[in-house]
Amino acid sequence: MKLSFTKMQGAGNDYIYVDNRQNIVADPASVSRKISDRHFGVGSDGLVLICKSDIADVRMRMFNPDGSESEMCGNASRCVARFAWERFFNKSKDEFDLETGAGIKHIVIHRDGENFKSATVDMGDPILTPAEIPVAAASNKIQIDGRDFTCVSMGNPHAVTFVDSVQTAPVHTKGPDYEIDKIFPRKANIEFVEVLSKNHAKMRVWERGTGETLACGTGSCASLVACVLNEKTDREIDLDLLGGTLHIEWRKDNSHVMMTGPAEFVFEGTIEI
Repeated sequence: MKLSFTKMQGAGNDYIYVDNRQNIVADPASVSRKISDRHFGVGSDGLVLICKSDIADVRMRMFNPDGSESEMCGNASRCVARFAWERFFNKSKDEFDLETGAGIKHIVIHRDGENFKSATVDMGDPILTPAEIPVAAASNKIQIDGRDFTCVSMGNPHAVTFVDSVQTAPVHTKGPDYEIDKIFPRKANIEFVEVLSKNHAKMRVWERGTGETLACGTGSCASLVACVLNEKTDREIDLDLLGGTLHIEWRKDNSHVMMTGPAEFVFEGTIEI
């Protein structure tokens, strides 16, 4: 069977997107493992299925390169938003709801005439209760091998640690071990954050089930929350990632985290599955 796909990226976080409203992908875990391979497949940070929803305007399912399904991906949500805005709604609907494994997310498209500029995703409240993140500890602030972490869920588990420089952060030497530490019942995404000022920071991420990626939307949101909780930054920052910059705000009035950033088409293709 030949599968038509679209490759998109948001701040360098690249996924393969499939219009799956007709349920054409029967085994998404297997397809994700094959299509994500950067040597024998198309190459991506995973597979995203764009599906019908009974409770929102569109639904997103996201699979990692190892075949595991993730609850949420912030960068992918913006790409799904642009895909739907242009191809489902014909640019007639600038606000709509996206169903994800972490609940319904409201999205606003920012445009310049008929041209897409960026998208803002309401990522909702951060989860700080240890059992709900989940983290097997009495507090969401923990230590692993003497290193301090602040744990946050944005629908998926994150552990944020502060470093003097992201350039020298032990992303590859320690990230894989931190991800699967026994303190994380469902593993965790690991963020290394360098604070530059009260409204500017840098971050690198070791993603659960993937490895280092150029960006992570939920990880960016978790990083800002950790910055605020540790009195490192204000509630609104620009966060520099390897693949670009995201604007993140943790609103004081309703506690929602807002993420604004790009979403770009890369190419279309077909692959035999």
